[in-house]
Amino acid sequence: MPPAERRPSSARPSSARRGPVLSWDAVELAPVVLVTGAERLLGERAVAGLIAAARERDPQVEVTHLEGAGYTSGTLGVVTSPSLFGESRVVVVQGVEQATAELIADALAYLDFPADDVVLALVHGGGQRGKKLLDAVKSSGAPSIACEPIKKDAEKVAFASAELRRAGRRADAAAARALVEAVGADLRELAAACAQLVADTTGVIGAEVVARYYGGRIEATGFRVADAAIAGHTGQAVALLRHALATGADPVPLVAAIAAKLRVLAKVAATRGRGAAAVGDLGLAPWQVDRALKDLSGWTPEALASAITAVAQADAEVKGAGRDPVFAVERAVLRVSSAARGN
Repeated sequence: MPPAERRPSSARPSSARRGPVLSWDAVELAPVVLVTGAERLLGERAVAGLIAAARERDPQVEVTHLEGAGYTSGTLGVVTSPSLFGESRVVVVQGVEQATAELIADALAYLDFPADDVVLALVHGGGQRGKKLLDAVKSSGAPSIACEPIKKDAEKVAFASAELRRAGRRADAAAARALVEAVGADLRELAAACAQLVADTTGVIGAEVVARYYGGRIEATGFRVADAAIAGHTGQAVALLRHALATGADPVPLVAAIAAKLRVLAKVAATRGRGAAAVGDLGLAPWQVDRALKDLSGWTPEALASAITAVAQADAEVKGAGRDPVFAVERAVLRVSSAARGN
């Protein structure tokens, strides 16, 4: 049965304009919603938020899931056509970055005549494929939900704190940082760790609680290795490094962690004498700046340059330029530690 003829939705603008860009945790219902970004966990939560909001508005809402890669012509028209019983609907199209030409054509046509009782969520995981459709959706005035990867430590700390807060719990700043150091490389794993702490503990979550659950992992992370090396604690740095390698850590992220710490030191060192405004422009969390200033007290500009050079060499070697990645990262740790001690 062909879909019924539709009038342009009153929710659609008469002239092209950019729609609002929303956070994954602040979704709003609209005839068409674009969910973009490579962070799958946030995309899943954004879609779940849309479905929950639709069910709050109508408990009988019908939810349909489609896949972009296997889409066939006309399917969108069928699932968005008027319902026999008049239920509202949510149609979620996953994998728009793998969309068939038929999906792009049908979705572009749908934008001109969206149904008032349907929420169409288009989920695009990144890349250039489907860009014509993305641009059309954005220009239509439809809202977009940004689900980009969270890369900065400060943002991960904020995510962990918010995750616990949404569950009715609170963690002090040291605990949130410790949790990120332990499991912060993967956002889904970080969310799972927060859920475990909520389920297994009571009261305010402190650093000692995190250490009890994840202490072994914290001690073996690249950032702990980097902290020890930058402080000039050679024995501790090598011991942590060897423990990390023995428990399956890869040399590449270990070198990356040391490089990240050194970049922060270099950024903060470059703002010395330029005032608080220059520090604020770095995009670092206050605790990162405070930690860097403390660490810099034992470093000279020449030593910092030497350490950065050593880590750059190790980075190339662990990525294929050298024969022994383990030797390369251990040598880098020794050189950074030596530079910190002024040797």
